[in-house]
Amino acid sequence: MATRLSVNLNKIAVLRNSRGGAQPSVLDAARCVVDAGARGITVHPRPDCRHIRPSDVYEIAAWLPEGIEFNIEGNPFAEARDGYPGFLALVEAVRPHQVTVVPDSDHQVTSDHGFDLAREVSVLAPVIARCHAIGSRVSAFVDAGSVDFAMAAELGLDRIEIYTGPFAESFQRVNAERAEAACRATAVAASVFGLGVNAGHDLSQANLSHFLASVPGVLEVSIGHALIGEALYAGLKTTVRTYLRLTGELPN
Repeated sequence: MATRLSVNLNKIAVLRNSRGGAQPSVLDAARCVVDAGARGITVHPRPDCRHIRPSDVYEIAAWLPEGIEFNIEGNPFAEARDGYPGFLALVEAVRPHQVTVVPDSDHQVTSDHGFDLAREVSVLAPVIARCHAIGSRVSAFVDAGSVDFAMAAELGLDRIEIYTGPFAESFQRVNAERAEAACRATAVAASVFGLGVNAGHDLSQANLSHFLASVPGVLEVSIGHALIGEALYAGLKTTVRTYLRLTGELPN
């Protein structure tokens, strides 16, 4: 079974925002990765708009071709402020295929932990219901090693996304066995409770094949930072197609 690649475009927006203006275009990057064969686009609009802006979200949603999944990540409790309508209001305006809820704070450089669903899922219940009401699948970012998903499944969560940062760090040190086992345990537990499994954070060409071979049933990987960095040298379309071969969506 192939794993879907969803390309995270945040870093394109970071480059644009560092200079001001409209280049490089996030929408043009989305067109490029879809032309290369990717069937998913991910964005993570934060309240400070330091990379993806609400205007990017609206543009991508208006353009999105049939058959391409749109995944919007973020803190579901982020409220409205200048230039930002609030996470759930943004989601409800564009109705993405998937909403990935992440417990990040305003001042985090990047996501660095997941929800403890055994303790926190009750606060997510209204969020899940609102997203389901607009037809969006809901995935929750969780730490590798999490296994208690009974209440999350009961409250209607559709998927979990395994935070793979610790796995990637361990892989660099050639000592990934414990991190792999934690990811594997989480994937197996999610499957037992009927939840789909996604994964993301610091996955790259160097570690992706190993991860997918070690962790069963991964439906989708969201990759941005490494992919965009690698594309600086090889080109965006070429890099996306390399990942599609690694996920099994294109033949080797």
